[in-house]
Order: sequence, then structure tokens, then C-alpha cells
Amino acid sequence: MPAPKEPVDPKQQDASVDTSEHLEVNDAQGASDNSDIDQTQAQEQLAAEEDWATLLSESQAKVAQYHEELLRAKAEVENIRRRAQEDVAKARKFGTESFAESLIPVRDSLEAALALTDQTAQAWKEGVEATLRQLNTAFERNLLKEVAPVEGDKFDPHVHQAISSVHSELPEGAVVQLLQKGYTIADRVLRPALVMVSSGPHS
Repeated sequence: MPAPKEPVDPKQQDASVDTSEHLEVNDAQGASDNSDIDQTQAQEQLAAEEDWATLLSESQAKVAQYHEELLRAKAEVENIRRRAQEDVAKARKFGTESFAESLIPVRDSLEAALALTDQTAQAWKEGVEATLRQLNTAFERNLLKEVAPVEGDKFDPHVHQAISSVHSELPEGAVVQLLQKGYTIADRVLRPALVMVSSGPHS
């Protein structure tokens, strides 16, 4: 004989129904929350990808800009180098022309002096002196200066060349005698002056 069924308490039945419905509601809310989290994460990932894409685009634009600036700078340097070479070539050309123009009158004077066969020694001397003045003028126009130290001047290795050292009453390192003049052009030594230098008095 089957056991008689125990009567169900209506309150317990309602509580069971409420619990089931509450679990279903919680499950639904949990699923909704998870969906919201997934959507938020997707949005954040999309935003991050967009940020990286923007950063990459900006970086590529900067690289292109720097490359263009580098090419311009390289072209400008090449133009400066070419202009400098042209300026140097022109300076050499016109510098030579200027010096040649200054020397032409000197040559004319020398040829004129040689063409005169019946001139006196005094006239010859005066003609040579006049020609020398023309030559000095040509030197001055082209910044060509003589280096002619006198006795007692201090020896300067930049513009003097010592041929020998001799005992003298002058201090050691002083110029004793000029053997040959030197010349500079625009402060550049063309030929040093040849000199004898004092080694001081006898000990």
C-alpha cells in the first residue's frame, strides 16, 4: 500500500516559486551584465585600435615630412657647395686678371726703357725708379706686401726663415741681417724673408 502523500504547505510552495523566479531574474540580470561588460570591452578595444591607427597615421605623416625636409636640406647643401666652387673659381680668375692688369704698365715701361738707346745713366736710373714705383703700386692694389725685417727685429718664424745663427751683441733670437725680402699676399706668406739670427754674445 502506497504511503499517503503529505500535504504541501502553500507557503512553502509559494516560496519555492519565488526562489525559482528570483534565480531566473538573477540569471537574466547576470547575462545582461556580462553582455554589458563584453560590449564595453569591445568598445574599449575598438577605441584602442582607433588610437593606434591615428598614432600610426600621424607617425607616417611626420616621417614623410622629415624625409621631405631632409631632401630639401640636402639640395640646399649641394647648391651652397656648387656656388662656393663657382665663387672660388671666379675669385681666382678675376684675381689673376686684376694682378695682370696691374703688371701691364710695368711691362710697358720696361720695354720703353729698353727701346731708348741714347739715354744717359741718370735718365736710365730715373726710368728704373719710375718703373719700380709702378710695380709697388701694382703690389699694393693686389695686397702684396714685402717682409723686410731690419737689424734688431725679433725673429718671427711665421714670416722669417733663418739661414744661420751667429754670435752678436744683439739679444738671442734677434735678426742680425736680412738676406732676401719676403712677401705676403692678403696675410698669406708667399715667400718668407731669409735672415741671419743672433745666438747672443760670446760667453
